[in-house]
Amino acid sequence: MPEATSRLTNPHTSRSTDPSTPRATDPSAVGVPHPGAEAEGPHPLDNPTRASLTGPHAHFAERRGRILRYGADVTPWLALPDAPDAQDWADAAALAGPGALVTVTAFREPPPADWEIVFHAEGVQLVDASVDAAPDPEAVLLGPADVPDMLDLVERTRPGPFLPRTVELGTYLGIRRAGVLVAMAGERLHPPGWTEISGVCTDSSVRGQGLATRLVRAVAHGIRERGETPFLHAAASNTSAIRLYESLGFTLRRRTAFLSAVVPAGAEPHADARTGGQVTGSLERVGRQ
Repeated sequence: MPEATSRLTNPHTSRSTDPSTPRATDPSAVGVPHPGAEAEGPHPLDNPTRASLTGPHAHFAERRGRILRYGADVTPWLALPDAPDAQDWADAAALAGPGALVTVTAFREPPPADWEIVFHAEGVQLVDASVDAAPDPEAVLLGPADVPDMLDLVERTRPGPFLPRTVELGTYLGIRRAGVLVAMAGERLHPPGWTEISGVCTDSSVRGQGLATRLVRAVAHGIRERGETPFLHAAASNTSAIRLYESLGFTLRRRTAFLSAVVPAGAEPHADARTGGQVTGSLERVGRQ
């Protein structure tokens, strides 16, 4: 989730009229080839978390009813159906647990009244239209052994959520100076045919040297090599980042929203309205282990 500044009680806020924020384009006019472009039905980027957890990231998925989520130490994203009903919210509460924070993207409807909204931000989704993707000779592959350094860089730069197992979601590249990790970027959501570039951050000591640009191009190169298309998200208020991504060849596909809400402390399992059966507190792991 992009770093944002607003804490609201109602997710229905006005869309930005800042002239520096890019104008939304017709998704069909983006001109980016992708697998299944002619297929009917929802686009995988319309609900990217769900498309990831039912597709290439199925081995990370935990399920309850129609609700899917990543493990709590992987990334905070939870996937709702496109039109969630009361049972879906009950399943989300049971899956996450009372008092837990549930984070969703591409969702504008408010949660039930007893859920406390603690974070809301308008966002944008951009896709690769003409990125000059290229490997970077200074970039090094980051893995589990680098997680302490990655978490330290994230703490200093606040690019958005990065947890101990986020590195498992895809390729992460970094640049070190005198042994210190000073910049990184990597892959997060993975809808079929697409890969999200995320975790882009640069230490203040090396800002202005173009390291973020180089790493984004390098990560994009790896995604392209797999025959997939890079995309990314940014807070609509982060106009400097949006300008950077547009200068690299990313194009606005759609506006979106990010929301985090706390599961009510008194949330309890109840009868499944669809089946009449009793909902239990168990969860089902789906996909490969």
